[in-house]
Amino acid sequence: MFDLDRWQEIYITLKKNKVRTFFTAFGVFWGIFMLIIMLGSGNGLQNGANAGFGDMATNSMFMWTQQTSMPYKGLPRGRYYNFDNSDTRALTDQIPEIEYIAPRLQGWAGEGGNNVIRAERTGAYTIQGDYPAYNLIEPLNILKGRFINQGDIDEKRKVCVIGERVKNELFNKDEDPIGQYIQVQGVYFQVCGIFSSRKKDRQAEQENQTVMLPFTTLQKTYNYGDRVGWYSITAKKGIAVSSMEEKIKSLMRQRHKIHPDDKRAVGSFNLENEYLKMQRLFSGISILVWIVGIGTLMAGVIGISNIMLVVVKERTREIGVQRAIGASPWIIVSQILMESVILTSFAGYFGLVAGVGVLEAVNMAISGMNTETMMFANPNVSFQVAVTALIILVFSGALAGIIPARKAVTIKPIDALRYEM
Repeated sequence: MFDLDRWQEIYITLKKNKVRTFFTAFGVFWGIFMLIIMLGSGNGLQNGANAGFGDMATNSMFMWTQQTSMPYKGLPRGRYYNFDNSDTRALTDQIPEIEYIAPRLQGWAGEGGNNVIRAERTGAYTIQGDYPAYNLIEPLNILKGRFINQGDIDEKRKVCVIGERVKNELFNKDEDPIGQYIQVQGVYFQVCGIFSSRKKDRQAEQENQTVMLPFTTLQKTYNYGDRVGWYSITAKKGIAVSSMEEKIKSLMRQRHKIHPDDKRAVGSFNLENEYLKMQRLFSGISILVWIVGIGTLMAGVIGISNIMLVVVKERTREIGVQRAIGASPWIIVSQILMESVILTSFAGYFGLVAGVGVLEAVNMAISGMNTETMMFANPNVSFQVAVTALIILVFSGALAGIIPARKAVTIKPIDALRYEM
């Protein structure tokens, strides 16, 4: 392995045929380069898709009311109904699979669309009534102050948490909004916190122009009684949202006198299902990338194997001399294998480095644009993938040299010495 003469012999052989060596190595270089680029691009797409979820709990579901589609117990089809506070208590008490439940309610805009006033400034914003659990299901970045707490809910406090855009439009740049008041539908609310969205693009922009009130306070402010708009719900660890979802919807149909077979009356969105579909899609893409990348790499390896057969043919007399003076078959085999592995490894290493370099350059370019995209983010390959690629390279080099090595060792010394090119 560390025989200096052998290394010099390999170096002279590769240097002697520079063009042939270059084009032979380029096949392996290109194979590993494309494998790294495709894997990194796949990870970039997956990172972009995951960024669209923000830090939202993926084991969650959302539920709202819709028109009934079937008559039941003397009630007509097409009936409207609303969730209420008693439904929240029933869900908490009767569905043990629930980890967090956040009833939500939205306020409407005033005349002209503007529903928030501060001094001479006005704006049209989304008004939400929320529970503290909402920040555990769809987390926000609390920039200053705090989020709504249980005390706000129990005491129906007139406090609010405002989005970053609301703060920028209603307050001066150097002004601290915490403790100051804004007017929502004629009622004054004290600002207790400022948040920014963890989502991306348009979703983040919409969420950042939201004013969040304690859920019970919004019910009172807008004269909603005990109405609930919709629910955000997460399942406990290890419990499938799909199984919990059907129990929840069945309970709601029972409580609101809806036909058990009416599948349209209770609307829902299972985020876990969508997330798992996306993960399966990217797993499939990753498998396809490995198949294509390794196939491309094998094409380069076959090229090296063919060239090594030519090398063996060119060195037939040399091999005959080695065998005649007592060289063992293993020395001949190891020499051919070593040359093949070195050529493959060097070409593959540079392909690996070039692939990682391109991904880093793309990542820096995306970061330098100062824009966030939901489609592509942080293309990269993990250290584990890089190590796996290197192992594949070494194995491929050995594989490429097996056939030429076996051919070399089968040459009889007397025939080799008589061989003429």
